[in-house]
Amino acid sequence: MAAKQTGLTPFGKKVKKRLIDKNMTQVELAALLGCNKQYLYKILTGKRSGRKYIEHISRILGIEAA
Repeated sequence: MAAKQTGLTPFGKKVKKRLIDKNMTQVELAALLGCNKQYLYKILTGKRSGRKYIEHISRILGIEAA
């Protein structure tokens, strides 16, 4: 049975690329944000708006907010 794959939002793709560039994991980013990795994943896939975290994510990774 194939794993269900959920697509990233354009912002999620930027975050993912920047995490790779910085050699950082989603778990590490979630810890810096003070949320859990599942919630961060939901923000990156668009299941949650993450309004409270978008600006902070952008600042940490040095990218533009969505």
